Amino acid sequence: MSLPASTPASIPVSAPPRVRDLIRSAPDGPVPVIHAGPQAVYVAVAGRCVGLLGRDATGVPCGLRSRIPSFAAWECGSAYLANGMLHVDHIRLTVGRAVAVQVPPLGHGTVPRRTASPATAAATPQAVVVGLVPRGVTTEVGLVPQITAATVKQLLGRGTGLTPLGDDVLCGWIATHRAAGVPTPEVDRAVRAGLHRTTLLSATLLDCALHGEALPELSRFLRAIGTADEGDRAGDLLAVGGTSGAGLLMGARLALDDLAGTRTGSQAGAA
Repeated sequence: MSLPASTPASIPVSAPPRVRDLIRSAPDGPVPVIHAGPQAVYVAVAGRCVGLLGRDATGVPCGLRSRIPSFAAWECGSAYLANGMLHVDHIRLTVGRAVAVQVPPLGHGTVPRRTASPATAAATPQAVVVGLVPRGVTTEVGLVPQITAATVKQLLGRGTGLTPLGDDVLCGWIATHRAAGVPTPEVDRAVRAGLHRTTLLSATLLDCALHGEALPELSRFLRAIGTADEGDRAGDLLAVGGTSGAGLLMGARLALDDLAGTRTGSQAGAA
C-alpha cells in the first residue's frame, strides 16, 4: 500500500452506539473488504457490514464517520480488528464521539397531517419504483400502499447495487413505523428470515431499520412531515444515491399512508 507521507497511524471517527459496540466485541483478526470507493469503504464484521465513511459520504447508520475528504489515494485492500479497534490498511480507527442514528418519534401511533405540497408529491418516486417492484405488489388500481409479510418476500433483494431498491422501500417503511411507535411483527419476521437473499450492506441496513436507525435524510423528512419544510426534505431524501433515496421515500410515504389509514390505491397512483 502506498499512502501519502502525512497519513497518520490513527484516524478519529465517530460511531453509532451499536456499531461501536460491535467493533469492540468482535474477535481479533482479518475482516473482508467488501467495497472500496472514494467516499466510503465497507468491511464485514461478525456478519454485519461496517462502513468507513468519508466527509461527504452518505451517513448510513452502520458507518464510522470521518473527516477524510477522499479515499482515492488509499488501496483499502486489507482490514483487521485488534484490541477492539478496526484497522483499514493498518490505519487504526479510533472511535470517539457517539452518533445518534435513531429516527425521531412521530408519537405512539399518531401521524402528523402531511402537506399536499407539489414538491412532496412530485418527489414520490412512483415511476422509479414501479419498474422494479414485482407484479405481486400491485393490484388493478396500481401499487398497493401497504407492505405485508407476503410482499416482503417479493421485495427483498429486488434491484441492483449494494442496496437493492426493494430493500430501500422496506427500510423506509420499517423505520417510519418505528418512528410512529407502531410494531410490525409479521413484516419483521419476514425480513429477518430473508436477509440472506440480499447484499450484506443491504441486510445490515434492514437490521438498522428494524432497530429504528436510519439515514439522516430520512430522519429529517420524518421530522418535517406536516410542515412547510416537508417538500424540501423530501427532495433531499430523493437525491440520496442512484435510487436509494427514492426507495426510502416511497417506503416512508407508504408507511405514513398506512398509519393514517389511507389505503387508497388511487392516492398512491395520483402521487
